[in-house]
Amino acid sequence: MTFVSVMLIIWAVLVAVAAAIYLYRSRLERDEEDQIFLDDSFDHERAAQEAIVIKVKKIEPALRIALWVAAGATLFVILYFLWDVVTQFK
Repeated sequence: MTFVSVMLIIWAVLVAVAAAIYLYRSRLERDEEDQIFLDDSFDHERAAQEAIVIKVKKIEPALRIALWVAAGATLFVILYFLWDVVTQFK
């Protein structure tokens, strides 16, 4: 395998992981509702909403890291191909 194929495979895996985490967070947030529960009879719904918020907050750091790593890998790929174009025209 050449350097370019390994680089592109790693880039694709990083982007896929970031996309999977993003989709999972979006799926969790779909069930989240913006409501205020004033009555004690809605404690079960309040607990369910708090559980969703806890899961989303737990995923946020992983998503942030995955997006930054994918962005860095994307920048590396772009810079590599720009460097390749420049060196071929010399």
